[in-house]
Amino acid sequence: MRKKKNESKSKRDAPSALLVLRLAIQLVNSFLLIVILIGIPAITSARFGNLQLSSAPKAHRLTLWGLALAAAANAIAAVSIAKGRKERVVCGWWVAGFLALLAVEYLHFNGYFNFNWLKQALLWVQSHF
Repeated sequence: MRKKKNESKSKRDAPSALLVLRLAIQLVNSFLLIVILIGIPAITSARFGNLQLSSAPKAHRLTLWGLALAAAANAIAAVSIAKGRKERVVCGWWVAGFLALLAVEYLHFNGYFNFNWLKQALLWVQSHF
């Protein structure tokens, strides 16, 4: 009789442990995203008044490397750390997100596309409101 109670308790604990693992995956990746997209540019942009003293290519290079390493870490976590299908799916979505951001950053850095259309749209909105 005691074995069945212990087994049922361990079966109840398994979903909560996986939920905690999924939550940890989300929190770690959210932190990485904030550090890569906000922290790296803030750290690498040294300004003295209106004069920028740091180089933009260095910030872009660090951002590209950060996104690539985050995508690789999520892929490795999906294969090794994630225990269930849902955890692998969460890691897979983060890999896809980091790779998409990496592609956008790479294409923007190399001049394949720009955001002038967004600048013009925001200036139009500002002038009308």
